[in-house]
Amino acid sequence: MKALILAAGLGTRMKGLTEKRPKALMPIANRPVIARNIEYLMSFGVRHFAVNAHHHHVQIVEYLNGGIPFGVEIDVRVEKDILGTGGAIKNFSDFFGDDPFIVLNADILTDIDLEKAYNCHVNSGKIATMILHDYEPFNQIMIRDSHIIDISRQKSPERLAFTGIHIISPDILSYMPESGYSDIIDCYNRLIRSGKAIGAYVSERHYWRDIGTPESYIAANRERLEFENRSFIVGHDSEIALSASFTGWAAAGRGAVLEDGVEVKRSILWDNVTVKKGVKITDSVVTSLKVIDHDLMKEIL
Repeated sequence: MKALILAAGLGTRMKGLTEKRPKALMPIANRPVIARNIEYLMSFGVRHFAVNAHHHHVQIVEYLNGGIPFGVEIDVRVEKDILGTGGAIKNFSDFFGDDPFIVLNADILTDIDLEKAYNCHVNSGKIATMILHDYEPFNQIMIRDSHIIDISRQKSPERLAFTGIHIISPDILSYMPESGYSDIIDCYNRLIRSGKAIGAYVSERHYWRDIGTPESYIAANRERLEFENRSFIVGHDSEIALSASFTGWAAAGRGAVLEDGVEVKRSILWDNVTVKKGVKITDSVVTSLKVIDHDLMKEIL
């Protein structure tokens, strides 16, 4: 089974967190979100991966290293200009082969049962299947008899939300522009208008989290720690003073230095963060290599 992880986005909603790091490499409880997504897809038998990259693409290429760290094959293709969701899929036309493939947005975390969804798609004979759920206020897709009849900006309780996961048959590639930017949703809408059925697989009682905003990114870290039944996590090679404390929940990356009297509460520290004596950090994300002292905290406040 093959999968494409869409990781080229600029992360514009992240308010500076993606200034020096692509969203796909932002840590969730000290592990990059793309690593968690690769492991999720691997649990359903995916062994051949495609990843598109643009923003800070060198970091993505180096981290994935052709798939060696994961024991799989990962083909990363750098987009000089962002190609959009449709353009990215078309750019991997030679990768997919003859079987249906999975497309996953890199900025989500979920435990949706892909085996059931994949089998549903194969048995339906449809050209593509979008995995949907009831998730207001994002409900924009109208379905009838397990297929999609409308995708629009209109939101209503009668509609469903897209999870960011598609299962696509390679036949769809012939309906997409040969090159340049394109949106897969535009392609779906054209197919729907022409009478071609786009499938809808509705998932329920699953975990799902979009990390597209700072608030949802913080929530994803808290939820992951809850799932792992721990209140905090500290990376390797860290120095934590005996009088430093974690309150509520917290994540500190590798190389963290927390001096005497430091308190970290409901916050995430990336790699190699130093927090000086007596500083208290609450409801915050501190990016890599920062040194946090009382003077800096005054500027933030």
